[in-house]
Amino acid sequence: MTEQYEVIVVGGGAAGLSAALVLGRARRRTLVVDAGEPRNAPAAHMQGYLTRDGMPPAEFLALGREEIARYGVDLIRDRAVDVTEGFTVTLASGRAVHGRRLVIATGLRDELPTVPGVAERFGRDVIHCPYCHGWEVRDRSFGVLATTPMSVHQALMVSQWSKDVILFLHTVTEDELTDDDLRRLAAAGVQVVPGEVAELVVEEDRLTGVRLVDGSTHAREVVFTAPRAIPQTDLLERLGAEFEETPFGAYPVVDPTGRTTVPGVWAVGNAMGFAEQVVNAAAGGYRAGATVNGELLMTDLDATP
Repeated sequence: MTEQYEVIVVGGGAAGLSAALVLGRARRRTLVVDAGEPRNAPAAHMQGYLTRDGMPPAEFLALGREEIARYGVDLIRDRAVDVTEGFTVTLASGRAVHGRRLVIATGLRDELPTVPGVAERFGRDVIHCPYCHGWEVRDRSFGVLATTPMSVHQALMVSQWSKDVILFLHTVTEDELTDDDLRRLAAAGVQVVPGEVAELVVEEDRLTGVRLVDGSTHAREVVFTAPRAIPQTDLLERLGAEFEETPFGAYPVVDPTGRTTVPGVWAVGNAMGFAEQVVNAAAGGYRAGATVNGELLMTDLDATP
């Protein structure tokens, strides 16, 4: 038989666990379906979360799972593979669960540039977010591996943490840079190096340089790059949610609480936006959980004779 819940939360990261915590404390029968693939798994620590700065992501999630369990929230390790309009969710194991409301917190997947060394070093000395890791690598020699002309913005941002920055254009041509780009790069002291990158140079398990296809090598200690974000929004697409195009991909249209255009469905964390850091995701999950609880309450009161 299909198991019945008031709310099903798909995704067990910061956003999903935060929503579940609010719902559990509101005495709602809640299920979290967690595939166990957090986006920040490659990172040794997370930063910028007040009182949790420097905590390993795995430890943060383990504490969150303990907290929701105290309020009777169920959590299962599984993957949601399908959903119907009535919010019956089919799991990879074949199990089916039903909820009156649905919170999608499935996040996104990072698609890295196919340059040898990038994937192997990602989360260590190949990083993408200066707010997440800039302090830890401050004043080292930075390289920025361009993936699109928008990488100029990344190079300008990281110059706040080091005055030794090289922007490797890689597959971006020089004529794709605007006059404003060139002026700002010069003002920030960022060196621009054209030419495709062949590989990252690693010695004794440490990044030491960036080698171009022409054979030239530039000594670097840290490389920033912007992965291509792949939103994990299949379930929202199946439900017919409305999406909007952004410079970082298509994301669901939501209100300030995460409510999508599908009645009864919320999207939180990186499932609704590229730039949601852990602290933002947790806050968004909280707002969604409180809103879902209030809506269920009013719906039941209005149905009472």
